[in-house]
Amino acid sequence: MSGSIRKYLLTATAVAGLALAPLAVSHFNDKEVQQSYRQSWFALVALNFGPMASTVKGEIPWNDDMMKGWANDLATVTTLNIMRGFGDGSDKGTTRAKPEIWQNKADFESKMNDMQTAVAALQEATAGGDRKAIAENVGAVGKTCKACHDEYKSKDYLY
Repeated sequence: MSGSIRKYLLTATAVAGLALAPLAVSHFNDKEVQQSYRQSWFALVALNFGPMASTVKGEIPWNDDMMKGWANDLATVTTLNIMRGFGDGSDKGTTRAKPEIWQNKADFESKMNDMQTAVAALQEATAGGDRKAIAENVGAVGKTCKACHDEYKSKDYLY
């Protein structure tokens, strides 16, 4: 990879990180701690998975080191216990979480576990460096995200 592309990617990543970091923190609301926790968790997932999906789609240049870094960070984030953010009573307030989460908590948790498993496979694929395998695993992670979004995420921010 040429030095100018590497410099561009590092600069773009740093600028995006600095610009988007306040969004992860902006979710914090001390009156809705569980909602803030899960919204921050999902923001971190998006900030690591989004660039990977964009890379696979060809929207940003492929960089093996960046893909490994995003996969490693994504794997770290998904080891956090997201279910702590879905306690009783946290279905109210500032949330896009549908009430069905609390009605079908075992299914929701199973879907979250599926995502964690898919992310672990993605992390392994990026360590191997096989672009086809990485792309397939990015697709598999995306499917686990969609499975939850379809059933458990409202399109409206507040409802």
